[in-house]
Amino acid sequence: MPFELFVALRYLKARRKQTFISLITLISIGGVALGVMALIVVLAVMSGFEHDLRAKILGTNAHLWVLRYGDRGMEAADRTQEQVRSVPHVVAVSPFTYHQVMLSTDRGASGAVLRGLQLDSAQEVTALTRSFTDVNPGLLKRPADGQGWRLDQDGIIIGRALAGNLGIGLGARVNVISPFGNVLTPFGMAPRMKGFTVAGIFEVGMYEYDSSLAYITIPAAQQLFRMGTAVTGIEVKLDDLYRAKEVGAEIQQRLGFPYFTRDWMQMHRNLFAALKLEKIAMFVILAMIILVAAFNIVSTLIMMVMDKGAEIGILKSIGATSRSIMSIFMAEGVVIGLVGTVLGTAAGALICHLQATYKIVRIRGDVYLLDALPILMKGTDLSLIASSALALSFLATLYPSWQASKLDPVVAIRYE
Repeated sequence: MPFELFVALRYLKARRKQTFISLITLISIGGVALGVMALIVVLAVMSGFEHDLRAKILGTNAHLWVLRYGDRGMEAADRTQEQVRSVPHVVAVSPFTYHQVMLSTDRGASGAVLRGLQLDSAQEVTALTRSFTDVNPGLLKRPADGQGWRLDQDGIIIGRALAGNLGIGLGARVNVISPFGNVLTPFGMAPRMKGFTVAGIFEVGMYEYDSSLAYITIPAAQQLFRMGTAVTGIEVKLDDLYRAKEVGAEIQQRLGFPYFTRDWMQMHRNLFAALKLEKIAMFVILAMIILVAAFNIVSTLIMMVMDKGAEIGILKSIGATSRSIMSIFMAEGVVIGLVGTVLGTAAGALICHLQATYKIVRIRGDVYLLDALPILMKGTDLSLIASSALALSFLATLYPSWQASKLDPVVAIRYE
């Protein structure tokens, strides 16, 4: 063991007359540990929230949408799908329709986004089928004999929260009312409307989707909205979701005008930008806790220098250099920071593990979009927090150590 480290560790061991200094040392260690623990937990929550939110968004929506300018929709969708499927990094494609409607029952009404889809191809693009909680086997058939899900043309799939708002369950009748394209009846103009039977209920865990999405077959949507054979667009799944912008540009170049693409980052840019900014802000704010602990380290070392004046003088008189004296007190501060960082990391990791395993802290899904406080610990976050704590602890040792190295041994031991 180096001489400086040996002396530093001896100084950290309290004797009866140094109990107060030892208490201040423990407080400094606790301050560093508390700051590190708070940073780990908060950044893990922020990372978990972002990860869960992205997973739920991409579980309901595809990585990329291919759309067409104008209100006519996309004709010849099969040919367009073949062109899109030939683009590198494209894994699967599926056509869809998209309309805003009103759903009404005998017990209430609610606005919703009605999407037409082909379940056999949609299950390859999104995770919708994995979120089914209740299924009417007469209208929504499970995969069998190598085939995918099958939805009857008279069936509709709605979110659990939406079903609760409407007060209905499986087998209930729902009227889908379109606010556009009124039809002439014997009693005058009336909104276009068609009845469907609830064939399935899904729950993705994100209240915004569970309370506002409904699905029917594409032929049913085309008939209801008088679309002919057109669809609204094509959903695309990629082998790497972070290539969405690059692949979207390639698809747009191949298809040309009037086609255009929108990727998941464009559709939710503001949300993820706000989360990233909030994560940075929380790191800066909570790093102040470690900074306060660093000031505690400064005060601890200053008091220790004052208390160890005679010992410093003796060490210098027997040949210890100013550099060695400075290294002793720097080592003390670094040890305090290291112990605090290790304890804080262990405590933060334990809290994160308990929350991730047992979901101790629950939150309101209708307010926060998720039903439990999410946790995701990243190695980069842990490294950044630990290195920041150690760097602040090291910087806190510079002034007290420099003061100790400048102590005159004659003055220090004159009255000893």
